[in-house]
Amino acid sequence: MFAFHDVLGPVGAAFTDRAGGVSTGPFASLNLAVRTDDDPAAVAENRRRAVAALTGSPQTPVALMRQVHGDTVVTVSGPTTEPPEADALVTAERGLVLVVQVADCVPVLLADPASGLVGAAHAGRNGLALGVVPRAVERLHELGAGRLTAWVGPHVCGGCYEVPAALRDEVAERVPSSYADTTWGTPSIDVGRGVRTQLAEAGVDDVRLVERCTREDPDLYSYRRDGALSGRLAGLVWVQP
Repeated sequence: MFAFHDVLGPVGAAFTDRAGGVSTGPFASLNLAVRTDDDPAAVAENRRRAVAALTGSPQTPVALMRQVHGDTVVTVSGPTTEPPEADALVTAERGLVLVVQVADCVPVLLADPASGLVGAAHAGRNGLALGVVPRAVERLHELGAGRLTAWVGPHVCGGCYEVPAALRDEVAERVPSSYADTTWGTPSIDVGRGVRTQLAEAGVDDVRLVERCTREDPDLYSYRRDGALSGRLAGLVWVQP
């Protein structure tokens, strides 16, 4: 169910893997995204199970977003019946689970246990270049957060994320630490390393990294490995009410 689970005071943070759900075929078994060819009823049940594993109740309200590889940060105060178009959510609402979905991009969870403020961000190469993660950090500070902890979830590693040289150079011009090569010697982008650099520059010094590459690990979903038949794992964060 969880590739990683952490509790920090009243904050719970977790990243899912592929186990413990009801989806079948290439989406087996804990696919958490409806933007696939999976059965929506199976996805709904998978979400209930993941939320229950984190919070103890499948009825805990959830906020999701329609991720578009941008830099929009939305502040939410309750469950999202119509997920906003955004790549980061933040909230001061205790008892609300924030969800970010990925299948190679970098999921980042943020929390200040003292203030009860949390956030969830989705950073692919575009989100990295646009600075969606530091924007989420900035929004949390604007809302009153103090010292933040960040959890960086499973994602495709720099050794596997092959891109054209021109694209690598374009992203590295904005985030130099993202410049990388694959293990077979071609240009790549290390989005995870770039995100960690941005977190450090934003003053987030407590960064907890889940060092699992989605492309290399069959227990995780990967669009790079499986294409359109890939499901989505999720990062979930909440503050106990």
